[in-house]
Amino acid sequence: MMLVNGQPAETLPLDDRGLAYGDGLFETLAAFDGACPWFERHLARLRMGCDVLGLPHPDAEALREETRRVAAGRKRAVIKWIVTAGSGGRGYARPQPVQPRRIVQAHPWPAHPRAYWDEGIALHVCRLRLSAQPALAGIKHLNRLEQVLARQELPEGCAEGVLCNAAGEVVEGIASNLFAVLDDTLITPPVGDCGVNGLMRRWVLETAVEAGIDTAIEPLRPDDLERAREIFTTNALIGLWPVRRIGETDVSTGPVQKRLLARLLETYPVIDG
Repeated sequence: MMLVNGQPAETLPLDDRGLAYGDGLFETLAAFDGACPWFERHLARLRMGCDVLGLPHPDAEALREETRRVAAGRKRAVIKWIVTAGSGGRGYARPQPVQPRRIVQAHPWPAHPRAYWDEGIALHVCRLRLSAQPALAGIKHLNRLEQVLARQELPEGCAEGVLCNAAGEVVEGIASNLFAVLDDTLITPPVGDCGVNGLMRRWVLETAVEAGIDTAIEPLRPDDLERAREIFTTNALIGLWPVRRIGETDVSTGPVQKRLLARLLETYPVIDG
């Protein structure tokens, strides 16, 4: 189901600036029994992204009602918000005043194997390097061509890829953030020059501190991951997936990830059954 500015639709105008220039933002939410428990967190990041791109904030109550409509009657669903700069002619300059287009969609819940949580996933270090652009770092803008190309690199059996910057430092996964336990410290890479500051990333950092786990935001390299005691990957749909192998190196699943996942599942049931 898709709503465009609150109305059921199956198409978009060909002059939408999200299509022509990637001029917009998106958020991907998990819905359980018709409700999105992290609605306010996603709304706050969407507003932050709008400020960065110079777009008006979408109406919060309209977004709330439209999310409720598309999620209704679904045990689990993926809700996607897209806000574009609306319609415009050829050329980079936006029409003034900007009239954003608000899109709310519902998709089926992904059928990930339970083994991804219980036994872990395989990671592949991608050849593609992320470009540095501090002005866009952290937000979920519509320009995802780097991730599209990286996803094509994944060999069969790998559920996620590792993306590095031009210096060869780990930034994130293709569709996730990464954490590693090194010397009893839970480390995640900085995302100040590129990458997404995921909501699950923030939750892990906050919850780890509350649980007395030493944490740090520090640069990591692929060889750091290969010697890590634990690695796990996070986003709002998977929660936390432990990593059992990166490249040809086996990794042990460990207590930090298990402790955090158990805490998450108390209020955020990403695992079905």
